[in-house]
Amino acid sequence: MGFGNPLSSQGKSSLTIQFVEGQFVDSYDPTIENTFNKLVSVNGQDFNLQLVDTAGQDEYSIFPQSHSLDIHGYVLVYSVTSQKSFEVVQILHDKLLDMVGKVQVPTVLVGNKKDLHMERMIKPEEGKKLADSWGAAFMESSAKENQTAVEVFKRIIMEMEKADGNTQSEDKKCAVM
Repeated sequence: MGFGNPLSSQGKSSLTIQFVEGQFVDSYDPTIENTFNKLVSVNGQDFNLQLVDTAGQDEYSIFPQSHSLDIHGYVLVYSVTSQKSFEVVQILHDKLLDMVGKVQVPTVLVGNKKDLHMERMIKPEEGKKLADSWGAAFMESSAKENQTAVEVFKRIIMEMEKADGNTQSEDKKCAVM
């Protein structure tokens, strides 16, 4: 089970590549897990962000333990054009909390593909309501726009810093699901 072909995916790999490389890539193999490193400056402080772009996850996946070890924050991505991906991201979040054994972890919920107005199925208010129920940050993005991709990853750094009490500036690692 998966999200089907890459055209119907939620676009998390495209979002990650846009952030890391500054280009929009529409075709990629959704079954491959990739790790990227990127130096990011937030509020005048440099962070070496390590991104783990998980292989195509769905609600039937079993998370490997590596998705909870030494990871400071999570970016959960759904497509605003897919009710199914919105449902799956909720199941992933529940599994994530079970796996890390906490009631809350630094998380940014991202409604991707906001540029596809005619195909939109999930309203911004629905995403915001879900994120609020998790105590997570929320934003919408388009993997075609570098600025919104950058904002997503700056936001997860801010969430991780908030959880840390702003005490650490070492390498931060976040997972993109």
